[in-house]
Amino acid sequence: MLRELIVRHVKPVLPPGLYQGLRRLDPTAGERDAAREARQAAAAARSARKPRRTAVPMAERDLTWLAKHFGTDKWGPHRYPPHYERHLVHLKNEAFTLLELGIGGYKKEGTGGASLRMWREFFPRAQILGLDIVDKSFVNADRIRAYHGSQTDAELLRRIVADADNLQVVIDDGSHRSDHIIETFGVLFPLLPIGGIYAIEDTQTSYWEGYGGSHDLTASHTSMAFVKTLLDDLNYEEFTKAGYQPTYTQRYVVAVHAYHNLVVIEKGDNNEKRHGPDVAAP
Repeated sequence: MLRELIVRHVKPVLPPGLYQGLRRLDPTAGERDAAREARQAAAAARSARKPRRTAVPMAERDLTWLAKHFGTDKWGPHRYPPHYERHLVHLKNEAFTLLELGIGGYKKEGTGGASLRMWREFFPRAQILGLDIVDKSFVNADRIRAYHGSQTDAELLRRIVADADNLQVVIDDGSHRSDHIIETFGVLFPLLPIGGIYAIEDTQTSYWEGYGGSHDLTASHTSMAFVKTLLDDLNYEEFTKAGYQPTYTQRYVVAVHAYHNLVVIEKGDNNEKRHGPDVAAP
């Protein structure tokens, strides 16, 4: 107690040399100094053994982590990132363009763009484009550009693609209306190169009448009905109608991957030759 009072009240008013001289008169000072030095050495040794934590660069994070980090509803309400990573990882370090229809935030001023930022970090060399019916120009940044307009404006869509450098991925996260989804696909899918990926999100709206869908699973006008036709289209070469002329999608859709509320379509040359009869069936 006395030593603490001296250190607190006497030391500050004494010259350093005088205080050190008084300390040498204390027979326990050396022991305390040695104990303090031992504690400091032990702490330094523990710190040296403890591995240093370094920040992981954004580009090395998986897509699910990035979705959570930027707050996109692609994770949480949905579980899209693992599926996207499976189908898009081959583009990870490529220079290409990704176009997403729908930037998010609805009409709320200054909101949206979370998924565009996610894509930018996951693809460090890609250009990320977004299109929204609401002006979202505030999201414009390095490697991110927002367009303003409707996803059914064919002229605008063609202009965006013409301006894009090596468009490889289209993601329809727009109005979610069945008629819009089908119409937009008809414009953009032909503009993708061989090897391109076309994704349709929120296909649950195919069953919602408010989005032009239907409770009737046999209805032919919904987005999921359209997706189901693509499955038959994969096998158009097996159709037995004489003189049948395939459509564009039949010739260039090579895979359709369906997940909960998400469809991923691969573009390629669907030309494997017929395995059935060469003439029309009787």
